[in-house]
Amino acid sequence: MRKAFPAIIGSVVWLTAASATAGPEEFPRTASGKPDFSGTYDIATLTPYMRRSEHGENMWLDPEAAAEVEAAAAARMEAAYQPSDPNRGPPAKGANVDARSYDWFWMDPGTTMFKIDGKYRTSIIVDPPNGRIPAVSEAGKARRATLRRKGGWKNDGTAWWVETGDDPYDDPEGQSLQDRCLFLGVVTIPMRPVVYNNFKTIVQTEDHVMILVEWMHWPRMVRMNEDHLPDDMRSMAGDSIGWWEGDTLVVDTTNFLAEPGLPRDGLRIEERFSPLDANRLLYRFTVHDDDLVAPYTGELPWPKSDKSLYEYACHEGNYSMGNTLRGARRLEKVWIEERAETSEGE
Repeated sequence: MRKAFPAIIGSVVWLTAASATAGPEEFPRTASGKPDFSGTYDIATLTPYMRRSEHGENMWLDPEAAAEVEAAAAARMEAAYQPSDPNRGPPAKGANVDARSYDWFWMDPGTTMFKIDGKYRTSIIVDPPNGRIPAVSEAGKARRATLRRKGGWKNDGTAWWVETGDDPYDDPEGQSLQDRCLFLGVVTIPMRPVVYNNFKTIVQTEDHVMILVEWMHWPRMVRMNEDHLPDDMRSMAGDSIGWWEGDTLVVDTTNFLAEPGLPRDGLRIEERFSPLDANRLLYRFTVHDDDLVAPYTGELPWPKSDKSLYEYACHEGNYSMGNTLRGARRLEKVWIEERAETSEGE
């Protein structure tokens, strides 16, 4: 059964949200009179998730400062579109190659910062007042220490795992869900903008709301006016139920997995979808996580798009996974040969 959440901290945040979520009459509605959120939304934005420390507790950004952010982003894009140097050398051994793995053609982080109530925001997170994710709790540190370091292995150009006994590259199932193109939590719940794949498609009926997340083509199913599933029925994106509070769709999600087969207790997320204007909804979320010393809340507008969301097939059918494993086997071979030579020379 759905459960009540603690009141949002901070009267300024609450008043801002209340004024921003007053539903406009021109917003589409269903036959039953509820706001109809069906459609595709592009949530790309240059507004950062967490506030830069120099802004302190100031939620608002001057138009001139916002223009500087947008101009700098445009300049980076223009520079990235210039032809690459065909004579450039390879990255150094063990270097981070992420910055060279894609050219800007693939990126779509947005070109503008968003406005709410006609003002630019300094961050998506609005509570705590400093606009930043709270510190990790002692319980969170202890839990995270038990997790397998998928996606967090060091890369120094050697097969260091042969000596330590770790198995970061033994088989495809040992790779992270992101590397395997199965799930990416930071864009699924709560749904936040990232460097690309920022489309969301909502299909709404009286009994269900489906939210299709572009990255990794993950459909979230919200059951309306239902109880949560039993505790042993879990998903990476949790179990979502919803109900209406006036013109606001409230979605409550629990029953998460930390990774396949491993329950993720102590995590509950509330999301609120409200009409903002004729072509935008306001998405507001609160994360209750025992890994952190306090909850945190964020909000951002979702502008409607006339474009379509296509499947993001990720690396299915190309060479990424095979090359990762082949590269690991080669490093292991070099590691063994180098140590055999050392032993023979002693």
